Amino acid sequence: MGQEESHSEEMDLAQIQDLCLTFMKECPSGALHLHEFKRIFGVASSSAEESLYIETVFHSFDTNKDNTLDFIEYVAALHLILRGNLEDRLKWSFKMYDKDGNGKLDRQELIYKIKLQTTDVSMTPSEICDRIFELVDQNNDGQITLSEFMEGAQKDEWVMNLLKLDVNATDVSIRKRCSEKVCC
Repeated sequence: MGQEESHSEEMDLAQIQDLCLTFMKECPSGALHLHEFKRIFGVASSSAEESLYIETVFHSFDTNKDNTLDFIEYVAALHLILRGNLEDRLKWSFKMYDKDGNGKLDRQELIYKIKLQTTDVSMTPSEICDRIFELVDQNNDGQITLSEFMEGAQKDEWVMNLLKLDVNATDVSIRKRCSEKVCC
């Protein structure tokens, strides 16, 4: 369904060492902070929706919840974004949608993320949400579990395109900024 394009090759030791040297040069404290992360992605402080979205992305990678990304979290984020397989990207997308962290998506969580995404679908966010729930919520309980999310996205290309948070566009941004030594 167009998602098998993720790269399967592993990073070699030299690439990891280069990434580490760049990270430590630009982040001598060993930590990437939210404001630096926002700068990397070019999020203007005046854009409340973009700012909130990138904060959610940042916190999804901050696995130890210390409000910074250490090198391991940073590499894990880059690996997912640049080389993650479909299943991993879908799990991450689910985590991004699941704003309250209860392991289920409700209509408000889904509509919120749909509004942030630009789509050429000629439907309102509410209509898109209704259609997704019709196609994905297998037990009709008004909530989408991770397994329903994964199955639904993989069964229907329209659902896949709407549910996955496509971060391929950041590939160019991250590689460009890191090669210019401005990341972190």
